[in-house]
Amino acid sequence: MKKTLALTAALLSAGILTVNISAADHHNAAQHAQSWASIKEAVATLKPTEGNKTEGTIRFTQDGDKVKVVAHVTGLTPGQKHAFHIHEFGDASSKDGSSAGGHYNPEGHQHGLPDASQKHAGDLGNLQANDQGVAHYEITVQNISIAGVKNPIIGRGVIVHAKHDDGGQPVGNAGGRIAMGVIGIAGAPKK
Repeated sequence: MKKTLALTAALLSAGILTVNISAADHHNAAQHAQSWASIKEAVATLKPTEGNKTEGTIRFTQDGDKVKVVAHVTGLTPGQKHAFHIHEFGDASSKDGSSAGGHYNPEGHQHGLPDASQKHAGDLGNLQANDQGVAHYEITVQNISIAGVKNPIIGRGVIVHAKHDDGGQPVGNAGGRIAMGVIGIAGAPKK
């Protein structure tokens, strides 16, 4: 069996063997793509990185070609701004948040604040903590999608940083990662 698979793979890669995909397989692939495109809500639950206490919930809602982002985060430094970004990977396995990789930047733009004409797809700006260390933040962006063609975010990471994002290069001088979460498909919001 292993020899047969190896021979088949070699023949396919050499262009000697071709595989015809049936109309049913095309239909199944189209249905699968359509079901992903129908996902309109996503959520990330933030957990603190080692030595921190920041946690919260971020909801993402697709509205046409825009995504509304609503964050509620606690355990921040009272009265301070904290950078807030989507990162490359939905890997929360490290204690310091490094497993989430860098900023999500599929288009190769320079870093920027939300009002910049070009920025990373993951650049969401800053959370402003009140005097109890709680932030409520809402922004609507056009450079991402939940699970569509334009920079999909399902399965990516969300990071809250120790410092504010000053817009500087390459990633806003935002400091350490104090909370992280993974963006997943959302169920119905709790009332």
